[in-house]
Amino acid sequence: MRRPVNVTRHLLLPLIAIIVLLASGGGPLRARDLSAAISYLYSSVSIQPPTASQMTVCYGFVCRRRMVLDFSDADRKQLTLLFGGAKTSAEGERRAVQQAMVWFDKRVGPVIGTDKRIARADFRYFQDQQNFDCWDTTRNATSLLLVLQDWGLLRHHTVGDPVFRGNVFVLQTPHNSAVLIEKTNGSDWVVDMWTRSYAQLPDVQRVTTWMKED
Repeated sequence: MRRPVNVTRHLLLPLIAIIVLLASGGGPLRARDLSAAISYLYSSVSIQPPTASQMTVCYGFVCRRRMVLDFSDADRKQLTLLFGGAKTSAEGERRAVQQAMVWFDKRVGPVIGTDKRIARADFRYFQDQQNFDCWDTTRNATSLLLVLQDWGLLRHHTVGDPVFRGNVFVLQTPHNSAVLIEKTNGSDWVVDMWTRSYAQLPDVQRVTTWMKED
């Protein structure tokens, strides 16, 4: 695990940058193998997509702070064990995904200080150094899901494009989340860490239900 760094610059890259990334070479989790929406999660804050051996952890609101998590053999073993009993059903696999997100929180929290994080944190709380906003949780959850998928631990799902909600006319605040797609029926499920505090199980529910919440 590498030392966290503080990044204050945040500029959205133009569409041409995404096209270049999608055309570039690389390993199995490089941008060329990802959808445009998932690739943009990374290109918009100038970080690399995850690989099978590492991912960038975003925190501090819109990835202004970040660290690189290098997965050890012990990390992979622990995550693999979480999915050991989830091979027979999609529902069981979603429960294992929830446990994997808790594992992630406990793995990085004591290192970067997010073990003090609260639910639904954003710029209004002024504690960016110890919190994730929903952009951070969407990137982190998507990254971990892509790693799990690359390791072959997701048998019943694939990683979907992130979803967004927000309607000022009905007082619904903007929010986004990572998504899983069930292979057998195409049903889509959010994996939402932002609505829960440190080491709590993330919300995993149908996108149609999630879209109606505030």
